[in-house]
Amino acid sequence: MRAAVPETIGSRPTSWALRLRATPGVISVASSALLLLAWFALAWTELANPLFLPGPVQVAAKLYEIAVEGYQGATLAEHLATSLGRILAGFGLACAVGIPLGVMMGLSRNVQAALNPMIEFYRPLPPLGLYTVLVMWLGIGEASKLALLFLAGLPGIIISTTQAVSSIDLIYTRAARSLGAGQRALFWHVFLPAAGPTILTGMRISLGFTYTVLVAAEIVAASAGIGWMIWDAAKFLLSDVVIGGLFVLGLTGVALDFLMRVLGRLLMPWTR
Repeated sequence: MRAAVPETIGSRPTSWALRLRATPGVISVASSALLLLAWFALAWTELANPLFLPGPVQVAAKLYEIAVEGYQGATLAEHLATSLGRILAGFGLACAVGIPLGVMMGLSRNVQAALNPMIEFYRPLPPLGLYTVLVMWLGIGEASKLALLFLAGLPGIIISTTQAVSSIDLIYTRAARSLGAGQRALFWHVFLPAAGPTILTGMRISLGFTYTVLVAAEIVAASAGIGWMIWDAAKFLLSDVVIGGLFVLGLTGVALDFLMRVLGRLLMPWTR
């Protein structure tokens, strides 16, 4: 008669581990709720100075006030629409330029050798340092803001696309060529489908980095935008406006990333 062997983590998952793995959504909600409760506790006990860390209720009330009455002449929806317009314009232009460049760099070592030094040079430049040059060249209007957002999102898209295209197995291209596929057919039916998931990942990362430079893009000669609202409120120590604006940026960033993932599943169903 065989002796009973106790369940261990290394040999067989326990029942609670199976339940946790089966409910990742519940874990995410629970961790978010825990952080919110910790914030409530800090505000209620006043361990943190309310001037610098207001409570969730105060932040929510301020956001509602801005949504109804506005902040510095514009409502929350108008500030958000202005920022989203700038982000989507800069990011869309980065995708329109970066994906074709990445494909060419992935297919040709000569093109990669010619363009890679310039990309690697400006990629680590700090946004504020780069913005000063853009303002001198393009002025303080929308052109310099869009240029900064465009340049912020471009390197990640180019690098991910280059890596995706250059790592495609040559057996696919040889098989397509043996069936009579030309350069255009190879591009649309071999390179893009094979490289699509990696390109999408690079786009998601680049969109997040574009968000990180939004405040820098809106601090000069802007009169609306979530980034400008955060910067303007910080000058007057309006921490509830600052934290509320950060929440709005974070939630809209999550929503845009979710939409990109949904779009990727629709356009590339083979990646499911």
